[in-house]
Formats: sequence, structure tokens, C-alpha cells
Amino acid sequence: MNDIIERLLKDVALPRMVRARQVLADKALPDVAAAVREQVRAPAIASLIRPGMSIAVAVGSRGLAELPLLVRTLVEELKLAKALPFIVPAMGSHGGATAEGQVALLAALGITESSAGCEIRSSMEVVEIDRLPSGLPVYLDANAFAADGIVVLNRVKPHTSFSGPNESGLAKMLAIGLGKQKGAESCHALGFATMAQNVTEMARIKLEKTKVLFGLATVENACERLAVVEAVPASCLLERDAALLEVARGLMPRLAFNPLDVLVIDRMGKEFSGTGMDPNITGRASTTYIQTTQRVNRMVILDLTERSKGNATGMGLADVCTRRLFDKIDFAPTYANHITAAVIGHAKIPMIMQTDQRAVQVAVRTSNVPDLKRLRVMRIPNTLHLEHVEISEGLLEEARGRSDVEIRGELRDWSFDAQGNLANLGDWAAH
Repeated sequence: MNDIIERLLKDVALPRMVRARQVLADKALPDVAAAVREQVRAPAIASLIRPGMSIAVAVGSRGLAELPLLVRTLVEELKLAKALPFIVPAMGSHGGATAEGQVALLAALGITESSAGCEIRSSMEVVEIDRLPSGLPVYLDANAFAADGIVVLNRVKPHTSFSGPNESGLAKMLAIGLGKQKGAESCHALGFATMAQNVTEMARIKLEKTKVLFGLATVENACERLAVVEAVPASCLLERDAALLEVARGLMPRLAFNPLDVLVIDRMGKEFSGTGMDPNITGRASTTYIQTTQRVNRMVILDLTERSKGNATGMGLADVCTRRLFDKIDFAPTYANHITAAVIGHAKIPMIMQTDQRAVQVAVRTSNVPDLKRLRVMRIPNTLHLEHVEISEGLLEEARGRSDVEIRGELRDWSFDAQGNLANLGDWAAH
């Protein structure tokens, strides 16, 4: 079969490419710790904290910018108010859905009892506090339920599988993160058709029937730096979470060119997106319940990050992948991720090519654009870091007319090594 593929692809020409820089908005907070202190000391928040009260601080499994600093400063402020804070892992079924696994996942994110300055109480035990009209149970972490108060800390950003008033943020942390494995399973039970409604309603029930004091929300800019830190009282948490989602949507990075005939992504990974490649960037959605605008005809993914530990969730969103990516897949965590989310379409395996060169060639050959000088091709490191990219000759004229794109070199041919593979874009971007 390889001989047939070689004959079909060996003479497929590729468009010349040029290095470019997408100019991303990078306005950020000058002092994150000071911002946290100011927010927690604001009268509307400080009045919620009483001396001697035990406070469960919910911390999740995502790599938020400045997470260790955020957690440590929040804990310090609660102690200064003479409260007794402790950390509760709020990550649904992550960490292998075990208490020990969730502590280990926090440690991997830089959160330990030593770094935070307080105890971590990790358990998968939950309390059922109510049910939705659909019959789905609403669960809360038992340690958080027993505390005198609860504070949730999370980044607000668009979700990768559904659109709604509350997506990834404070409401989702309440609904799914603090629900542990049972809560995550319950919220996902009816699929993503009801996810937006479930997240909001489960969070609303917990706000009404448990001791949530406030949420500490963050919003990151396009360069992964903190642009917003805001303490939100429980009384207006859902509304403010929705407003901050729109702020986040406006700050997130985008591809400068739409549509694209071919999008080449160097690496997918869990550290970049829950689905490996963020649908909000690629336009390739895992469900029909998320609204995207980017259009891509053929999408190629070249590699899987080591930090993903074989979890290739979302690989099926691509059309073509490489043999080296396929060889790194650990199907147990990959399939477990899809089964938990009740979405299996993007667990499918893309067309597998032996090298980067053949992967790009098959995408170009099947793009149905015969004129290489008009072919709209973009290459990016991943869907989180979008500053340093490569674009094809067919995008050059448009790029020169944009203020948010800088050309950084001359048109050149693709540079494959002897094995037919490419160096990571990050290798030149760092210099």
C-alpha cells in the first residue's frame, strides 16, 4: 500500500511559505497578587468572610495562568480575615477519578499544601443536594458541603463543545468541578444538547442551597497573561460569569485568515485545549452545540505533546495525522475522556501518513485548489500559541494589507528533514 501512496503523493507540489507574526493584544495586569488582594478586600467580598469560618477553596485541573500565585494569595487573604481555608480539588472526573490522582494533578499544576499554605482535603465523596426537573441529580463535594463557606477559583473562557450563557468559568466549576466524578457524569448524562442548561441550572441550585460565598474569576489575554482578576459575590455569580465570558471571547486569539484551504497544526495536547485542538480556533467542532466562525477545508495534525500522556482526545477533528502521532496514542484515557463526555465522533482516527511531508501533501492534493499561488495555507504551533505562524504565498497579499500581521522573512519552500518531518515552529519563534 505504501508504494501506491508514494506514487500518488511524491510529485504533489506544496506552496511556498513565509514566516509571519500575528500581533496579539497583550494588555495584562501589572501585579497579579495585588489585584487578588484588592478584590478580596473589597467590602462586598470582605463582608462575606467571618473569623473562624472554615472555607473550602475549589481549585481545578486546568493550567490557569499564575495559578500557584492566585491560590497562595487567596489563601493568605482568607487567613488575614481570620478564616480557616483549605483546598478542595474541583475537577470532576479528572485525575483518574481518585482522591490521590486529583492531589497529584494539583501538584503537577504547582499546587501543594506547602505552596498554597493550607491543607488539601481530597475525596470523591459527594452529597446529593437536589435534582433537576429532568431527574438528573445535583452533587457537591462532601468536604465543601461540610465547610462554613465555599470559594471557587476558575478561568472564564469559551467552552470547546457547547455555547451558552455560562461556559467554562465559575458556573462550570460549581456544576461539574465540585460535583466530582458523579457530578460530571450527571451533567454530561444527556449529552451536549442540554449541557448549557445543565451547567447554569446545577450552578444555580448550588448557589441557592449551599454556602458559596464568592468566586474568583480570571480572564486571560491572547498571550496567556492575566487581563482580569475579579471576585464575584454568589448573589450575582451567574450573571457576572456570563458577562466575563464575553470579555474572554473578545480577548482570545484567532487565526488572522478565514477561510483556509489547509491548516497545519504542529502539535495537539491537553495543555492547549480539552479537545487537544480548540474548536474556537480551528472551527472544527466536536458537537453541533458550539458556534464557530473559522472555516477550514483540510486540517492536518502532526504530533501529540508529551504532557498529554497519550490522551489524544479530539484527534478525529483533523483530516490527516502522522504515524508518530498515532504511535503515541494511549486509547484507555482517550476513550475514557470521550465516554465521560458522551461524545465519540472526534475519537475517530484521521487518515494516517508516515511523515509530515506526506500528511501535508495529501491535504494539499485533496483541497481542490489547483493553483498553488492561490492556495490559502496556514501553519501554527498549536491552537493556544498563535503569535508565530507560517502562511502561504496565496495569503501574502492579504497579510500585507493587515495591521495585525507582520511578515518575518521571505517566501521559501517547506523544509523537511531526511525523514520527511518538520522542525517545530516554536524552535524559530524563540530566537
